[in-house]
Amino acid sequence: MDQLQPVTVQSPAEAPRLRRVLTLWDLIFYGIVLIQPIAPIPLFGVAQQLSNGHFVTTIFIAMFAMMITAVSYGRMAVVYPSAGSAYTYVGKGLNAYLGFIVGWAMILDYLLVPLVNAIWVAVAIHTRYLPEVPYWVAMLAVVTFMTALNLAGIKSSVTANKIMLAVMCAVTAAFIVLAVRYLFHLQGWGGLFSIQPFYDPKTFHAHTVWTATSYAALTYIGFDGVTTLTEDVANPERNVLLATVLVCLFTGVFGGLEVYLGQRVWPDWHTFPNLVTAFMDVCRRVGGAFMFQAMGLTILIASLGGSLAGMLGATRLLFGMGRDNALPRRVFAHLSSKTNTPTYNILIIGAVVFGGAIGLEYIGNAYEHAGELLNFGAFFAFSMVNLAAFWQFSIARRRERRPRIGVDTVLPLFGCAFCGVIWWNLNIVAKIVGGIWFGIGILYVAFSTSGFRKPPAMIDFSGPS
Repeated sequence: MDQLQPVTVQSPAEAPRLRRVLTLWDLIFYGIVLIQPIAPIPLFGVAQQLSNGHFVTTIFIAMFAMMITAVSYGRMAVVYPSAGSAYTYVGKGLNAYLGFIVGWAMILDYLLVPLVNAIWVAVAIHTRYLPEVPYWVAMLAVVTFMTALNLAGIKSSVTANKIMLAVMCAVTAAFIVLAVRYLFHLQGWGGLFSIQPFYDPKTFHAHTVWTATSYAALTYIGFDGVTTLTEDVANPERNVLLATVLVCLFTGVFGGLEVYLGQRVWPDWHTFPNLVTAFMDVCRRVGGAFMFQAMGLTILIASLGGSLAGMLGATRLLFGMGRDNALPRRVFAHLSSKTNTPTYNILIIGAVVFGGAIGLEYIGNAYEHAGELLNFGAFFAFSMVNLAAFWQFSIARRRERRPRIGVDTVLPLFGCAFCGVIWWNLNIVAKIVGGIWFGIGILYVAFSTSGFRKPPAMIDFSGPS
């Protein structure tokens, strides 16, 4: 493994420095915006089926894994503040070639984020709003809309994100109040408090729960974005780690409450009219047509916004790789002379999203398979970051620093193993497609480094400036 090189810090006279103005609460708010308060809601129906009615249990199991991983992310972010996140932590703190494979996994995730969100929008249109429109036509319309806006250079604003967050919180709060009211009037206190969502002996199966946990972990995707603000944070040694852990804790507890109430309102998980949009039916049961439409439109707009932002992020990543010759420059570094946008990348990603959505739907539930595949890359990266944290603080640590066995050795190794178990329990489709993607990445890095004799190309996750 590559030994860690000491980090040199330039003096203020040598280089400009960012002002450390962000507080702990700024970071927590930023993390909540990234993950979104409604994160588990679009997953509800599929996750309930996969877990045999134990979605809330899988959310808490995944939260445990994420909080351990968040500690490793927070500690590594202080040593290597970078937009590359896991790619940088593994590449610089562990091994350059392994870091490239982590980066390759992150590229897959960048491509899958717009796919997952676009599938939900297309399914909602096809099943809830315009059932006469075939799925593939709805998907084509969504992809055309995403591609056209990105080709025009339109980007979401900070103000729009804040408004959307406020709407999500308001609709979610309304659901919680209405669900509590519904359950109390129907069954009294017994309706509100039950262990059945956590453990039902009639349907509980350990392997099923582990498999479902691999899917439920989608709830937490995006938490590591907090670490990219390390250079802007006051007292980063404390605040980055604490904020990352607290964002995971908030997401798990708040998301767990949403899911718990949903399970109590609709315990017969096998009777949902449509798995992908199942939570809309839960909302109809507690709040009628108004709540049905309010939650549906909230998820629809959030998913559409996520698909637009995901496509933008993926195009920026491919542009950065083309600009740095990690991918063919003529195609991936091309910019339109009129709009100054990477048009080829946008068209390529639009085609990938449409083709992926149709292909995954052909072999089963497209939303489920896309989510599992997204977690294939994410949990591989999580495992490697935990391993890098172990190497950084236990093996390659500074000699003058006293070792702390618990936090330096036991915690990251346990986190690596825990995330590895979740990764291993992904479904077979995710393993096959993800394995093919990894195989391509290994062949690519082997070829580009003349058989691992040269350093691999750096992947620029910051995109164009």
